[in-house]
Amino acid sequence: MKRQSTGIPELDELLGGGLIPGTLTVVMGASGIGKTQLGVTFADQGADDEDERGIIFDLTARGDSQNQADYAQRLCQWQLSEQPTADRADTSRIWDRQETRRDFMHIFARSGRRVTSSDMTDDQWREWKYEQSKKLDQAIAFFYGNFAHGVRRCVIDGIEPAAKAAESIQLEMFDYIYHQILHKEHDWVARDLFRINFREQADVINEHAYDHSDLGCMMLYTSHEVMLDDLLSRPIESGDTLSNANTIILMGKTRDGNKMGRALHVAKHRGSACDESIVPFRIEESGLRLEC
Repeated sequence: MKRQSTGIPELDELLGGGLIPGTLTVVMGASGIGKTQLGVTFADQGADDEDERGIIFDLTARGDSQNQADYAQRLCQWQLSEQPTADRADTSRIWDRQETRRDFMHIFARSGRRVTSSDMTDDQWREWKYEQSKKLDQAIAFFYGNFAHGVRRCVIDGIEPAAKAAESIQLEMFDYIYHQILHKEHDWVARDLFRINFREQADVINEHAYDHSDLGCMMLYTSHEVMLDDLLSRPIESGDTLSNANTIILMGKTRDGNKMGRALHVAKHRGSACDESIVPFRIEESGLRLEC
């Protein structure tokens, strides 16, 4: 079975060799627990495994991004190239690698808005939906353009907790990306992007074909729960993003007397053997260090 390394050998060992391409991995934990550092390490590992680093798509809407650029520079000596947001994607530049191959996109940058319908009025929710519809073309261009130029892994960061997935603009956007981009044949994604110009681009599209079953996706999901014990007992609702994930990695705080620590647990890894231990880890200058 093909595997994608997380970039952390000890974690790969827990996962029976690594993550499974073509599937969704959800890393869940409270803010500051180390999810983004794990995501950056996973994306960087693409340079060794697929000759292309992965891409990072930040859905944060309230405040700054998740410090991905700082982590990438410090942990991996990787200077992220950012795809700016615009009113419309420029499809004429898709085949130009210098113009298209970008590492990072913050799709809702500077929006400064809440992200769940329960926190908004009906008018505010409609405004959000309109904003989202304008951003879809940019998201398709970012993902398709990078996949067409050899990228085979992506990290979706900045997703805030929501009582129900249907109430979250971020989870709605993620759902579109996962089902309509990551799990679609490359030429159908190209149809959504090029639309009426698809036929005249058909030959070039075929030259840049890729197999969507090779694409690995890691979603970094912020939880209300801080303690690992609380995450372990968290119920998974039908239709929840977690219920659809192939792999779930929980990251949380632990308490031993008057000392606090961090630990992770592979709660689910469908289609593969995995170690179900609760494994302590530390955050060091070089990133996450598991204490197996």
